[in-house]
Amino acid sequence: MSVRVEVLTKPGCHLCEDAVAIVASVCAELGVAWSERDISGDPDAMHTYGEQIPVTFVDGRQHDFWRVDPARLRKALG
Repeated sequence: MSVRVEVLTKPGCHLCEDAVAIVASVCAELGVAWSERDISGDPDAMHTYGEQIPVTFVDGRQHDFWRVDPARLRKALG
């Protein structure tokens, strides 16, 4: 199963923990593969996304940042 949802995170980010929990729940419900990527060791990603963390991608395109709306994510995956 290919990964459809990716969540960019960094350590110590409470919004990241919330986003990962929502993504995990929605993806489990829909049978969709997802992944989490810590960008703290990637200077380019930190420069691009560091102020928007967590950032959620669906099918390779940026979907959300800061917070994940479960209904919106379900719709994007439907």
